[in-house]
Amino acid sequence: MLRGVTSFERYMTQAERSRLEGLGRPSATRAALIPIRKSAAWWDLPHDERRTILEERSHHIRTGIEYLPAVARRLYHSRDLGEPFDFLTWFEYMPDHAAAFEELVERLRRTEEWRYVEREVDIRMTWDPLIPATTRVPP
Repeated sequence: MLRGVTSFERYMTQAERSRLEGLGRPSATRAALIPIRKSAAWWDLPHDERRTILEERSHHIRTGIEYLPAVARRLYHSRDLGEPFDFLTWFEYMPDHAAAFEELVERLRRTEEWRYVEREVDIRMTWDPLIPATTRVPP
């Protein structure tokens, strides 16, 4: 079992936040859950240095925005809950956008920020839109 909570976007500016697309589009029948744990070296950095690595040098947020609305995502925080992962990232996309999703993930994994990732698990899902939503488990 994995647990996480949504909270304020710690490294995101208001302008970046305003460009985000929501989840839950019925046509987005593909999803990925990628839990990650970052190293102690990451957490030892001051908050402003983490933001610099995340966005100014790795362009994490800007890269994600480039793939909207094709790939939507939500970040859940787990570190403060004592969970084995620091973040749970939930992605949703349409089958036609699977290549865009793969490209997004590959670009993020090549960044300076990703060097601080100690562990990740990549879980892919597909669901049938003909199955009533009440029988699905929400992210």
